[in-house]
Amino acid sequence: MLSEADKILMNERIRIKDIAEKSGVSVGTVDRILHNRPNVSKTAREKVEAVLKSINYQPNMYASALAYNKSYNFFCIIPQYESEAYWEEIEEGMVKSSENRRDFHIHAEILKYKRFDADAFRKVCDKCLDSNPNGVVLVPSDLEETKNFTDKLHARDIPFVLLDSYIPELQPLSFYGQDSFCSGYFSAKILMLIASGDKEICLMRQTKNGKLASKQQENREVGFKHYMQDHFPSIKIKILDLPLDKNKKDYDIIMDKFFSQNTNIHNCVTLCSKAFLVGEYLLRTNRRNVQIMGYDMIGRNAKCLRLGSMSFLIAQHAYMQGFNCIDTLFRAIVLKKKVAPINYMPIELLTKENADFYRRTQL
Repeated sequence: MLSEADKILMNERIRIKDIAEKSGVSVGTVDRILHNRPNVSKTAREKVEAVLKSINYQPNMYASALAYNKSYNFFCIIPQYESEAYWEEIEEGMVKSSENRRDFHIHAEILKYKRFDADAFRKVCDKCLDSNPNGVVLVPSDLEETKNFTDKLHARDIPFVLLDSYIPELQPLSFYGQDSFCSGYFSAKILMLIASGDKEICLMRQTKNGKLASKQQENREVGFKHYMQDHFPSIKIKILDLPLDKNKKDYDIIMDKFFSQNTNIHNCVTLCSKAFLVGEYLLRTNRRNVQIMGYDMIGRNAKCLRLGSMSFLIAQHAYMQGFNCIDTLFRAIVLKKKVAPINYMPIELLTKENADFYRRTQL
């Protein structure tokens, strides 16, 4: 049963001096124990810990971190991107999160690498390591190259958060992104609400050297095809590959040929944020009997959605992903708190009727 003194300590601000008096040790000893510093006898530690337990002492981690007055450098390694892309909102979220923690001397530096360029990825990673970061946010590149970098982070005890693509064998501190398989499965289910009577559908893919442009696209495609095989095995999936290194004129030639040869196609889907490549083409060529669905509430996608060449968009809160990655490093490194290892983002469906009410951030 708690004494009156204990009750007072629990209900008022607890001072190190109070803990020292109850423990029968010096203020300096209590300070060393609270901050887990060495040179404390076993007897003294047991006395102090007994008092802390009896008064249900909860340290103020925010106050401790502020008092410590240390600076923290977080590096964020992401792909280069075009304006209005998914990655732009990721970066904005990261910047905002670090600004919100400016009192704790948090600095987040964004480093960008060219997709599918192993040498560019290595150079960015080397620059990061040379800067001795306290924590890293990383969008994986090639698995071998990424693992080579994360092995070095582990060797230096530098925690890192994976963004966008979850690769558990890399053993990250945490992950933020959608469950790609479930997301692809969901996209097929939604598409079939309007395309169940079709004989064929189109799957538009962004490719580089004949391969899918991201691991996330690969996983989504597995989920998409899994649903189609289980529920609509008779519907043929026609593939439309649009290479990353082509321009608008090249895309028009590819799509002119595809749609002239596939007149039964009325519904398309892409498992990346570039649905507008097809959506804008459909508007330019006045193909009103064809629609595409895709991912991410970016400007050009939203315009196609409102003008009718796009049926649905799946949103994944890119801004929140970027914000939460930095916040996770802050909580783990600065506040010494446990963080969730896997953080799947919501899978949200947008149409032209509700797109204007979508909020990219709730923070």
